[in-house]
Amino acid sequence: MVDFCAHWLVPLAVLIASTVACVRTACAEEPVLVPRLASDWWTVAEDPDLGDLTDPKQQPVDFAVWQAAEGTWQLWSCIRHTKCGGNTRLFHRWEGKNLTDPDWAPKGIAMQADPQYGETSGGLQAPHVVRIDGVYHLFYGDWEHICLATSEDGKSFTRRVNADGRTGMFTEGLGCNTRDPMVLQVGDAWHCYYTAFPEQKGAVYCRVSPDLRHWSDSRIVAFGGAAGTNPFSAECPHVVFHEGYYYLFRTQKYGPNDHTSVYRSPDPLDFGVQDDQYLACTLPVAAPEIVVHEGQWYIAALLPSLKGIRVARLAWAPENR
Repeated sequence: MVDFCAHWLVPLAVLIASTVACVRTACAEEPVLVPRLASDWWTVAEDPDLGDLTDPKQQPVDFAVWQAAEGTWQLWSCIRHTKCGGNTRLFHRWEGKNLTDPDWAPKGIAMQADPQYGETSGGLQAPHVVRIDGVYHLFYGDWEHICLATSEDGKSFTRRVNADGRTGMFTEGLGCNTRDPMVLQVGDAWHCYYTAFPEQKGAVYCRVSPDLRHWSDSRIVAFGGAAGTNPFSAECPHVVFHEGYYYLFRTQKYGPNDHTSVYRSPDPLDFGVQDDQYLACTLPVAAPEIVVHEGQWYIAALLPSLKGIRVARLAWAPENR
């Protein structure tokens, strides 16, 4: 009898230990966190008065939000379909006292394209601002290139002109509409994400630099999948790092049916090419910019009417399985 019990006790102990280990593994499996709206929206900017350049068809689109050195909040938006000539686009700015305040004060036209520096007339697109070592860096598109301007106070910017007398740092080629830059520090290097559409196929690209002057060759980091491959399937790329993962926000549609795909990857240079392995969720927003202030996450995005810009609180929650 003793021998019989001993014979079954060992397998039973192994089975129990194995079951406990499996349960512990399942419990320890990390949840997949995805971004979710955590408040109602408040509108911070509306369709501005551009004086003689105002057009009823104009629309505030891709934009940047940041805090200036003296504490005010700045917002620059590309206004398209204006009467400025060329490709009809220019930058307008607003200023707010607090990020959570509605109805920021319009401050007028902030910048227009300057052809003497190789910029396409009316071609300014998608500003993005990041503060690096106390200096504000404004990245923007000039319709064909990614360019840079800098500022000490975060309000008045001066173009950085290259040795060739031009502002363009790099391009995916003339006619490819290289645009929508966003810059993120990863380790000791700066990653510039942007979009372009060679052969009319939109993709998210990235170039890496140690000093914001010398850039690597481009690499496609997101393309195709459910988001598609048309020229506008990879708009406004925006990447943030959260709890060990990089999240890419990639817009496909503006307006009443606005749509952004969000990818979650451990690698800042791979969010899926012709597959959806890293697709985490979608959001009903367009051209989102993520801001973290005093520990709180916020999301800014276009109004569905394309007549202004709105902000809401953002939270991270387990995905619905």
